[in-house]
Amino acid sequence: MSTLWVIIIAIIALIAGVALGFFIARRYMMNYLKKNPPINEQMLRTLMMQMGQKPSQKKINQMMRAMNNQQQQK
Repeated sequence: MSTLWVIIIAIIALIAGVALGFFIARRYMMNYLKKNPPINEQMLRTLMMQMGQKPSQKKINQMMRAMNNQQQQK
C-alpha cells in the first residue's frame, strides 16, 4: 500500500513539474520577444529594398508602428 502512494505522488509531482515548467518557459519567451522584437528598422529597410521599393523613413516608421500595434492587440 505504501509503495502505491509513493508512485502516485511521484506521478502527480512529475505532471505538476511539467505544467509549471511549461508556463514559466512561456512567460519568459513572451517577455523576451516583447523586449527584443524579431524585426527592427534595419531589417525592414533591407526587406523593402529587396522588394524593389525605396524606403523612406516615414514609411518605415509607419510600418513599425503598425507592427507594434498589432503585437499589442494580441
